[in-house]
Amino acid sequence: MTTADVVALLAVGVLTLAALSVIGFTLWLGISPMPTTPQVREVMLALIPETDGELHELGAGWGGLSLALARRVPKRRVVAWELSWLPFVVTSLRARAAGLRNLEVRRANFLSGDLSKAGVLVCYLFTGGMAALDEKLRRERAGAPLVIVTNTFLLRGWTAETQRTVDDLYRTVVARYVGVPLT
Repeated sequence: MTTADVVALLAVGVLTLAALSVIGFTLWLGISPMPTTPQVREVMLALIPETDGELHELGAGWGGLSLALARRVPKRRVVAWELSWLPFVVTSLRARAAGLRNLEVRRANFLSGDLSKAGVLVCYLFTGGMAALDEKLRRERAGAPLVIVTNTFLLRGWTAETQRTVDDLYRTVVARYVGVPLT
């Protein structure tokens, strides 16, 4: 076996492990890491208020939205939560390469994490993830002055302050909620 064969086998092995990891986390979490399209990202960024408090992206995936958030508000702390290890590594590397010192990338589950310093939550989750977020916020932040900007999936039982339909292929709905309903 030549050196080129060994390198090729290692490359195939690494790519296979990476693919299996993404598939495994997708099955475990119930959603794959999906990038936010540039059109949707612009609408979401436009709905971020100029307020105090940290910005948290829940389920950062490959980091496109987190990096855009950190660039948009360079004087505020942005926390990107991602549980799947490969997207976490990619987002961390992208943040480091971009030199964004206000962006912290956490490999952790936001459902068991501390969101108490967040003034704004941004998320592109899925129906089950939104239901779990609803429970967490009602339990831990009921009545809190919090802004939540969602992509595609809405918070059922909440009233959106603003709701926009993006002029894209999917007619994506972006919603902004202000305040957590009392339980």
